[in-house]
Amino acid sequence: MTPARAPRPGTRFGVWLARPLASFHLVVTIATLLTVLGLVMVLSASSVEAYADGGSAYSLFVQQAIYAALGAVLFYLALRIPLRRLRQLSFPLFALSVVGLVLVLIPGIGSRVNGARRWIDLGVFSIQPSEIVKVTLVVWGAHLLASRRSEHASLKDILVPLVPAGLLVCLLIVLQPNLSTTIAVGIVLAALLWFGGLPVRLFVTIAISGVIAAAVLALSAGYRSDRMRAFFNPGDDPQGANYQAMQAKFSLADGGIWGRGLGQSRAKWNYLPNSHNDFIFAIIGEELGFLGCALVLGLFALFVYTGLRIAVRSADPFLRLLTATATTWITGQALINIGYVVGLLPVTGLQLPLVSAGGSSLAITLLMFGIIANAARHEPEAVAALHAGQDGRFSRLLRLPKPEVYAPAKAEAARARSAARGKPGQRGGQPPARKPRSGGQRSTSGRQGTAEPRRRSAQSRGTSSARATRAWEPNYPVTHARERGRSR
Repeated sequence: MTPARAPRPGTRFGVWLARPLASFHLVVTIATLLTVLGLVMVLSASSVEAYADGGSAYSLFVQQAIYAALGAVLFYLALRIPLRRLRQLSFPLFALSVVGLVLVLIPGIGSRVNGARRWIDLGVFSIQPSEIVKVTLVVWGAHLLASRRSEHASLKDILVPLVPAGLLVCLLIVLQPNLSTTIAVGIVLAALLWFGGLPVRLFVTIAISGVIAAAVLALSAGYRSDRMRAFFNPGDDPQGANYQAMQAKFSLADGGIWGRGLGQSRAKWNYLPNSHNDFIFAIIGEELGFLGCALVLGLFALFVYTGLRIAVRSADPFLRLLTATATTWITGQALINIGYVVGLLPVTGLQLPLVSAGGSSLAITLLMFGIIANAARHEPEAVAALHAGQDGRFSRLLRLPKPEVYAPAKAEAARARSAARGKPGQRGGQPPARKPRSGGQRSTSGRQGTAEPRRRSAQSRGTSSARATRAWEPNYPVTHARERGRSR
């Protein structure tokens, strides 16, 4: 009898999803579509303000396009970096980003804009260390938790030094001040703890404490407390604290189902402040209508599916933690932005990833997408296909290196071998005690007769040990896939 075949997906999309590199292509497609949509909408939303300030309607768009090109380069570099090298550089890069957070607070180094020190001016362009630290915290946190992964990991192994480092980052960002980025870092930290295996009760306690701390910070400053009062009293002060939120709702209502048409927004004519940045989703709703908003929501929903798909299909615990955390961070930031634009959340200032104007945010988010795409190429089926020569046109065009086959850490392999050698009733795989000899010395022939069984026993122990070591490794059908590729 021939073995039963697995049922094939019934739709063309299902067949396409079954391909080894489907996750990789989805990540690249989503990043490209969101970036292109963002550039188009930034051009439309910023043209009036840019012309009024500098006489050119394209100045802000050109700046955003330059950062998009920089982000594309970072995306490509993230695709090429080996995961082993990425893990080695995770802590040094995180430490450098923390140093950047300290430097931005020093007068003369950090640039003060609208009462906040968030940027370091390098002449040609400026960087925002608080955006960089989000990526470095994701990578270093995933590396730290994956390295300490074990069945009996203590709470100290999970919390220290991750939580103190995360709280230090939050403190440095609050001092700028920048509550919106603090919330984003809090999302990253919470995702790392959740996917890292923190007990539910302790996680809920920490989450509630974080919400209380965010509420205290929101009420501590004048402009932030005004936003909170405006959210709980939406009808009050329509020309003051509630002006921006109300204009955003008017823009969404004005767009209807089909929208007024690309470039035909009326809110961008100085009716809606920050229309190209924090409230660009309102301009999308006004110009492209409900369908345009649904397109944005659909792309982020597809990104959630793709990111979690990569996390589930990855054999490396580091990649599972990294992709799940990055997906939670980017999606959470998008939901918060859309939530306060439509009036479901108080205004925080978080940008819509890849869509809102903001050079540092765009470039760093594309870098994170590149790391996720690199993780997608390390799925077991993708590794097998790429080593079999089934690269595809896109990978051959970019000349991407072959992904490394995942091998468990030495400590995990040692624990596996130790567990495999152990037998029921024995401690830690220790060999059984020898029985005392009965009678005198054995003859030479007796020793020779027992030598062969001993050799066979040693060989069997070595074979079982090797099998136990391989049992920790994923079953990559590289050889069979290579043969199938040649036969084709």
